[in-house]
Amino acid sequence: MPVPTQHVLIFADAPAKPALGAPCNGCGVCCLLAPCPLGVLLSGHRQGPCRALRWQAEASLYRCGAITAPQEVLAARLPPWLKPSTSLLAVGLGRVAKRWVAAGVGCDCDAELEPESPPEQLH
Repeated sequence: MPVPTQHVLIFADAPAKPALGAPCNGCGVCCLLAPCPLGVLLSGHRQGPCRALRWQAEASLYRCGAITAPQEVLAARLPPWLKPSTSLLAVGLGRVAKRWVAAGVGCDCDAELEPESPPEQLH
Protein backbone atom coordinates (compact mmCIF):
# COMPACT_ATOMS: atom_id res chain seq x y z
CA MET A 1 0.00 0.00 0.00
CA PRO A 2 1.52 3.35 -1.00
CA VAL A 3 2.42 5.85 1.69
CA PRO A 4 0.28 9.00 1.48
CA THR A 5 2.13 12.07 0.27
CA GLN A 6 1.74 15.44 1.92
CA HIS A 7 3.37 18.60 0.58
CA VAL A 8 4.84 20.95 3.17
CA LEU A 9 6.38 24.33 2.42
CA ILE A 10 9.50 24.85 4.51
CA PHE A 11 11.82 27.87 4.50
CA ALA A 12 14.96 26.96 2.57
CA ASP A 13 17.11 28.21 5.49
CA ALA A 14 15.43 25.87 8.00
CA PRO A 15 17.66 23.17 9.44
CA ALA A 16 17.29 19.61 8.14
CA LYS A 17 14.91 17.40 10.11
CA PRO A 18 16.80 15.56 12.86
CA ALA A 19 16.61 11.81 13.34
CA LEU A 20 13.75 10.44 15.40
CA GLY A 21 14.62 10.93 19.10
CA ALA A 22 17.40 13.45 18.42
CA PRO A 23 17.16 16.91 20.02
CA CYS A 24 14.82 19.37 18.33
CA ASN A 25 16.67 21.74 16.05
CA GLY A 26 13.78 23.95 14.95
CA CYS A 27 13.23 22.36 11.53
CA GLY A 28 9.45 22.82 11.94
CA VAL A 29 8.44 19.66 10.08
CA CYS A 30 6.27 18.23 12.86
CA CYS A 31 4.29 21.45 13.31
CA LEU A 32 4.01 22.06 9.57
CA LEU A 33 2.49 18.61 9.08
CA ALA A 34 -0.08 18.85 11.90
CA PRO A 35 -0.55 20.70 15.18
CA CYS A 36 0.15 18.98 18.50
CA PRO A 37 -2.73 18.84 21.03
CA LEU A 38 -1.93 22.37 22.24
CA GLY A 39 -1.63 23.50 18.64
CA VAL A 40 -5.08 22.07 17.92
CA LEU A 41 -6.49 24.40 20.58
CA LEU A 42 -4.50 27.36 19.32
CA SER A 43 -5.05 26.66 15.61
CA GLY A 44 -8.64 25.49 15.67
CA HIS A 45 -7.88 22.56 13.36
CA ARG A 46 -6.34 19.09 13.50
CA GLN A 47 -4.64 18.91 10.11
CA GLY A 48 -2.25 21.11 8.22
CA PRO A 49 0.27 23.54 9.65
CA CYS A 50 -0.05 24.78 13.20
CA ARG A 51 -0.99 28.46 13.26
CA ALA A 52 1.09 28.95 16.41
CA LEU A 53 4.33 28.02 14.59
CA ARG A 54 6.66 31.00 14.11
CA TRP A 55 9.62 31.39 11.75
CA GLN A 56 12.56 33.16 13.36
CA ALA A 57 14.51 34.56 10.41
CA GLU A 58 17.42 35.85 12.51
CA ALA A 59 18.08 32.33 13.81
CA SER A 60 16.86 30.50 10.65
CA LEU A 61 14.59 28.14 12.56
CA TYR A 62 11.01 27.53 13.61
CA ARG A 63 9.75 27.89 17.17
CA CYS A 64 6.43 27.34 18.89
CA GLY A 65 4.68 30.67 19.28
CA ALA A 66 2.97 29.42 22.44
CA ILE A 67 6.46 29.51 23.97
CA THR A 68 8.10 32.44 22.15
CA ALA A 69 5.09 34.71 21.50
CA PRO A 70 2.19 33.57 23.69
CA GLN A 71 0.45 36.95 23.73
CA GLU A 72 0.50 37.18 19.92
CA VAL A 73 -0.77 33.61 19.54
CA LEU A 74 -3.58 34.10 22.05
CA ALA A 75 -4.60 37.47 20.59
CA ALA A 76 -5.13 35.76 17.24
CA ARG A 77 -7.24 32.96 18.73
CA LEU A 78 -9.23 34.28 21.69
CA PRO A 79 -12.86 35.29 21.26
CA PRO A 80 -13.55 39.03 21.60
CA TRP A 81 -14.93 38.75 25.13
CA LEU A 82 -11.60 37.26 26.34
CA LYS A 83 -9.29 39.73 24.51
CA PRO A 84 -8.92 41.95 27.63
CA SER A 85 -7.40 38.92 29.42
CA THR A 86 -4.80 38.21 26.73
CA SER A 87 -1.80 39.46 28.74
CA LEU A 88 -2.72 37.52 31.86
CA LEU A 89 -3.50 34.33 29.94
CA ALA A 90 -0.25 34.68 27.94
CA VAL A 91 1.78 34.53 31.16
CA GLY A 92 0.12 31.22 32.02
CA LEU A 93 0.48 29.84 28.50
CA GLY A 94 4.14 30.78 28.39
CA ARG A 95 4.73 28.89 31.64
CA VAL A 96 3.02 25.64 30.63
CA ALA A 97 3.59 25.52 26.86
CA LYS A 98 7.05 23.92 27.01
CA ARG A 99 5.65 20.95 28.86
CA TRP A 100 2.53 20.73 26.70
CA VAL A 101 4.53 20.64 23.46
CA ALA A 102 7.20 18.36 25.00
CA ALA A 103 9.98 20.87 24.27
CA GLY A 104 13.38 19.36 24.92
CA VAL A 105 12.12 15.76 24.79
CA GLY A 106 13.45 15.05 21.31
CA CYS A 107 12.14 14.70 17.80
CA ASP A 108 8.96 12.63 17.68
CA CYS A 109 8.26 13.17 13.97
CA ASP A 110 8.76 10.04 11.90
CA ALA A 111 7.96 11.71 8.57
CA GLU A 112 10.38 11.00 5.77
CA LEU A 113 11.13 14.04 3.68
CA GLU A 114 11.92 14.13 0.01
CA PRO A 115 12.83 17.40 -1.64
CA GLU A 116 10.44 18.31 -4.40
CA SER A 117 11.89 18.48 -7.87
CA PRO A 118 12.00 21.99 -9.31
CA PRO A 119 9.30 22.57 -11.92
CA GLU A 120 10.36 21.98 -15.50
CA GLN A 121 10.88 25.15 -17.45
CA LEU A 122 8.82 25.70 -20.53
CA HIS A 123 10.75 26.55 -23.69
